[in-house]
Amino acid sequence: MNPIELSEQEVFRRNSLEQLRKLGIEPYPAAEYPANAWSEEIKESFSDEAPERRQVRVAGRIMSRRIMGKASFMELQDKDGRIQVYISRDDLCPGEDKELYNTVFKKLLDIGDLVGIEGYVFRTQMGEISVHASQLTVLAKSLRPLPIVKMKDGVVYDGFNDPEQRYRQRYVDLVVNEGVKDIFLKRTRIFNSMREFFNSRGYIEVDTPVLQSIPGGATARPFVTHHNALDIELYLRIANELYLKRLIVGGFEGVYEFSRNFRNEGMDRTHNPEFTCMEIYVAYKDYNWMMSFTEQLLEKICLDVHGSTRVPFAGREIDFKAPYRRIPIIDAIREHTGIDISGMQEDELREVCRQTGVEQDATMGKGKLIDAIFGDTCEANYVQPTFITDYPIEMSPLTKRHRNNPELTERFELMVCGKEIANAYSELNDPIDQRARFEEQLKLSEKGDDEAMFIDQDFLRALEYGMPPTSGMGIGMDRLVMFLTGQESIQEVLLFPQMRPEWSTNTENT
Repeated sequence: MNPIELSEQEVFRRNSLEQLRKLGIEPYPAAEYPANAWSEEIKESFSDEAPERRQVRVAGRIMSRRIMGKASFMELQDKDGRIQVYISRDDLCPGEDKELYNTVFKKLLDIGDLVGIEGYVFRTQMGEISVHASQLTVLAKSLRPLPIVKMKDGVVYDGFNDPEQRYRQRYVDLVVNEGVKDIFLKRTRIFNSMREFFNSRGYIEVDTPVLQSIPGGATARPFVTHHNALDIELYLRIANELYLKRLIVGGFEGVYEFSRNFRNEGMDRTHNPEFTCMEIYVAYKDYNWMMSFTEQLLEKICLDVHGSTRVPFAGREIDFKAPYRRIPIIDAIREHTGIDISGMQEDELREVCRQTGVEQDATMGKGKLIDAIFGDTCEANYVQPTFITDYPIEMSPLTKRHRNNPELTERFELMVCGKEIANAYSELNDPIDQRARFEEQLKLSEKGDDEAMFIDQDFLRALEYGMPPTSGMGIGMDRLVMFLTGQESIQEVLLFPQMRPEWSTNTENT
């Protein structure tokens, strides 16, 4: 085993820990500490004209200290923000015994320690609303020093800025970097706003399996695992679509789920192998209805989170005010390349790829070739929310054929800043057509496409019992949060993004 190597500061803090215990102070007390006030609320509700001083009990982390003999100041950080605490030796220790102040506060407490403070609220001579402490309780001793982030004249010094450190130690990032916590509070508000929108229309939130015998509902490379009790191979879900549509067959008229999905694919600034997706399915609707529904949904979320439909992102302003532009994918390709791919076969599409410099390989069928052409030549042009519609049938194995053109499907993707944030269909509910589409996917798999869909026999059986006309939509929640919080990297909106292990699992962690 490797010995634990401690820094000088860590040794000092462990010694302080032992000194506290020798003084009869438990650094990690078991009893609750019921705080009754928080920093921002204290500041907002303070009045200089109040007839009596307000007594409060606050709890949080020491973020700075200024020790000045018999009186000191410290800054306490709680869930809402920071508030100054004034500590007078004689108020904290009104009797002859001054050890709580002279030894505990001045020598044994450190920046990062968690404490509780009882006292009254007042305004200092410098005009800062503060808490005048009458009692201090140690709640948890910090054994590692926090990075001390300083700001002077608007410039940050000694910042905790390295992305790898920040993502590995998100707990430190949240404590010391202003604004990080707000991203995740907004993330929660986005999810809650979406739930409110669905629930107000009577749609039901459900749970579907994460471990699946067939990785269905999308074209993606899955993660594989083994179920010991059943002695079978299972897949982490790549989508929950086929299970939600089974529920529509079963009689639910509107179901949705926020699901953790797993796709064994590349990682970059807008992709993470583990991600959160919302999928919703509503019976007796089509993709035209779903486009209007999506516009209303996103407009509501923006208003709930920002109070406006206009959101700044990457130096631009994105306006989620409905309605959004709608353009068929073939028209989009023609618009940006000058080439009409309507009715083209695989060889012709490969020639288009060569002409436009789009990468291709032998495993790609018509659907992937068209997707690659659109992705490389068109996507970046759609900055404001735009519905790309009417995809060729080869690109959409779960989608109903277009009512006016059987070579196309009733599908849309919503593009924002050149990225897809929503994908929706008029769902294919013809079991015979669906079986034929699955069989086409099987041919792609045999050709070497490791993202092609499996044939899901049970899902086909469910369709044979009859599924009503249905529209479904999936939204990549992490990417939506990126746009609505102004973050250009997906890692910034994931509390714990996937990273290589810092330590080997078979050695002692230090």
